[in-house]
Amino acid sequence: MRVVDLSHPIVSGMQVFPGDPEVTITVAAEIAADGFQVAEVHAGTHTGTHLDAPLHTVEGGASVDQINLERLVGPARIVRLPAVGPGHVYGWHDVEAQLADVGSVAMVLFQTGWSKHFGTELYLRHPAFDGDIARRLLDRGVSVVGVDTLNPDPTDLSGAEVDLPFHRELLGADGVIIENLTNLGSVDWADPWVSVLPLPFLGMDGSPVRAVAIQQTAPAGE
Repeated sequence: MRVVDLSHPIVSGMQVFPGDPEVTITVAAEIAADGFQVAEVHAGTHTGTHLDAPLHTVEGGASVDQINLERLVGPARIVRLPAVGPGHVYGWHDVEAQLADVGSVAMVLFQTGWSKHFGTELYLRHPAFDGDIARRLLDRGVSVVGVDTLNPDPTDLSGAEVDLPFHRELLGADGVIIENLTNLGSVDWADPWVSVLPLPFLGMDGSPVRAVAIQQTAPAGE
């Protein structure tokens, strides 16, 4: 079995969505003094590579612990997109050719290559996805969508009222969004099995995930 990690490491001071809780990790107990080591972690529910539950943007929506885990493990279609500049919005015409037979997959993951900018100011000016893409994926039976950017919607740094059309469409239909994926380019085989399992935070709007792509390999000699 081959496993490719699609998750950013969680470390103190790592980049988060503007205004989200900062990440701090400190040692609370040490082996030398206490006989064991324990760390204290302070972080938001949308830290690093994470899952957005419907409750994130939908009043009364499903919380992360209410999502059927069977939806979060299965074959994934990775849509490879051309490099674009900051703020570009991909439309359905950019992705449809790679989604012709998407009904057989559990989730769709969009690779823009923007994850290479994680931790920089440029990462906040990522490309985004038109809400029409979410609608068309839902029509095709796909309700779990991942991106290798901070957000499938544009990240508005002006302080204006937030408008999240992609979130509104997908989470409004009880869908799930995975944000801040990375390393999708290392998945060099078609339709990998992907796991994006969250922590079971009761009643919460999201959770970090350990996203991995899995390739079954034949035993030696076969």
